[in-house]
Amino acid sequence: MTALETKLQGCFILEPKIFEDQRGYFFETFNQKEFNQLTQTDTRFVQDNESFSTKGVLRGLHYQTGEHAQAKLVRVIKGRVLDVAVDLRESSPTFCQYVAIELTETNKKQLFIPRGFAHGFVVLSETAIFSYKCDNFYNKESEGGIIYNDPTLSIDWQLAESSLIVSEKDLVLPTLEAAKL
Repeated sequence: MTALETKLQGCFILEPKIFEDQRGYFFETFNQKEFNQLTQTDTRFVQDNESFSTKGVLRGLHYQTGEHAQAKLVRVIKGRVLDVAVDLRESSPTFCQYVAIELTETNKKQLFIPRGFAHGFVVLSETAIFSYKCDNFYNKESEGGIIYNDPTLSIDWQLAESSLIVSEKDLVLPTLEAAKL
């Protein structure tokens, strides 16, 4: 596996070594020791989540605050998504900046999003199965979010806004300026 740090400190794109032959392919999706060496962290994941979505479904931008903040390692099992991480660490030189990366069943890239970030994705293929590991358990009272079309961030979600499918809960999220970080 290789790791490339994004422009956001502590946020990494991970690419596995894929072994292919006439039978198909094999790759290691996660190795705790190698992951911690590559990211220079001591992250321990405690929960795995998976979602299935159709084209245009936009989930996010979500985060957990305080002692319930979560680091995530995300990947696509089937399909193609645009994955977005927003730096919400006020002391960070990249505060309020984001990275966007296409994660696909073909490129098998993963994105490590450290604590202190908001996260979201939109499905670009007809369907997608999205998987993520979390290093902390979900806590409803600590959840936060930022509206997907925040004017300060101006994220290009690569689909027409009229084709996006956003939950009622996500449609009423505050702007970055109004969010409680």
